[in-house]
Amino acid sequence: MGMSEDNGIICAYAFTGSGRAEALAGWTEVAARWNGPDPLWLHLEFGDAGARRWLETQSGLDPIAVLALAAEEPRPRCDPMGDGLIGALRGVNLNPGADPEDMVSVRLWADERRVVTVRRRKLMAINDIRDDIARGAAPRGTGEFLAVLAGRLVDRMGPVLTDLDDRVDALEDALLTAAGHEVRARLSAIRREAIALRRYIAPQREAMARLTQQPPGWIAAIERNRLREVADRITRYVEDLDTIRERAAVMQDEAGMRISEQINRNMYLLSVVAALFLPLGFITGLLGINVGGVPGEGMPYAFIAVCAVLAVLATAEIWIFRAFRWL
Repeated sequence: MGMSEDNGIICAYAFTGSGRAEALAGWTEVAARWNGPDPLWLHLEFGDAGARRWLETQSGLDPIAVLALAAEEPRPRCDPMGDGLIGALRGVNLNPGADPEDMVSVRLWADERRVVTVRRRKLMAINDIRDDIARGAAPRGTGEFLAVLAGRLVDRMGPVLTDLDDRVDALEDALLTAAGHEVRARLSAIRREAIALRRYIAPQREAMARLTQQPPGWIAAIERNRLREVADRITRYVEDLDTIRERAAVMQDEAGMRISEQINRNMYLLSVVAALFLPLGFITGLLGINVGGVPGEGMPYAFIAVCAVLAVLATAEIWIFRAFRWL
């Protein structure tokens, strides 16, 4: 069900059981069902004046919870607050033209019968839940909603990390053939992505761990298990990011070593060539001075003789270099 966002409400649903949900079409219907028996989900636009006014004056929420829902850049958290839960979770940014590591936050407050989520930018995990509702697979309560939301956020992270890992695998193969400086530049980009993702995902691991260790009483055992599984998956993702970052660092070092070896090899070759031509250049320079008394000046075969001497000298140098294993 779509809803105009000009009043601050992106969507609102009352969960009526058995996978069904009733869409609420505005603040009047939300207010009528706010204290009703059915679990309610209200999804709001960040910064909308109407939504902020409703939260402050009509929702009955603790002022601290209202401030948390309006936080500019909240750190991931899942903290108990009275009979409810205040939280902020992050998901990868899959909006067109955006970088996945520029993660999107969703702020939430939940109790046994109500969930309020607030967004600043579009989050695909929320759309996934709305699609589930549209096909008759709505959460049965607020605890299940939290488990589904956390799971959807993690589901969206998986392909991004898999793509990052595949790019590292491809660069491992390219390292054998591609130019070292090209590989190093691409590895630097991957390391930056992995560091950015880890910086945002690691706090979410801590938040989920706190939620599974101190869950509110209205979260059923099966939902706690689902949340625990989500926390374990986030832990694995953080470990995968650490592995990707370490692999990229090792490959960068390997690429740097290859570049250094190539430079050293080229410098060594130039040094050998210079050493070979040093005595030859000395002789030709000495014989080429414009003064009297140069040996062979009047001999018709002097040039051939000098060339022969230079050839013998070069051969002797090469033999000496090979004897000392310089070549």
